[in-house]
Amino acid sequence: MKINVQSIKFDADQKLLDFIDKKVGKLEKFFDNIISCDVALTVQPDHGKTVKVRLGIPGDDLIIERTAVTFEDAVVDCVDVLQDQIIKMKEKRFGK
Repeated sequence: MKINVQSIKFDADQKLLDFIDKKVGKLEKFFDNIISCDVALTVQPDHGKTVKVRLGIPGDDLIIERTAVTFEDAVVDCVDVLQDQIIKMKEKRFGK
């Protein structure tokens, strides 16, 4: 899966990009037919960090947006929610 990361109005360092690749890449364990993954990073004026993840999967897109104190916390929150959504989607489509 190709992970496209876009940092809006700032430059993300390599450490953050590697962290995102590692965490978001784990989603392939739950669903191996992910077509694309777009991650948008934004710094909010109130000092929060927002991460928006869009997973392109056949028949649907899963989109999650979370705000936290750090980008790392927001990424972990997004991945946790996406894991749950992928599992629910697979159960709905393919049965338990």
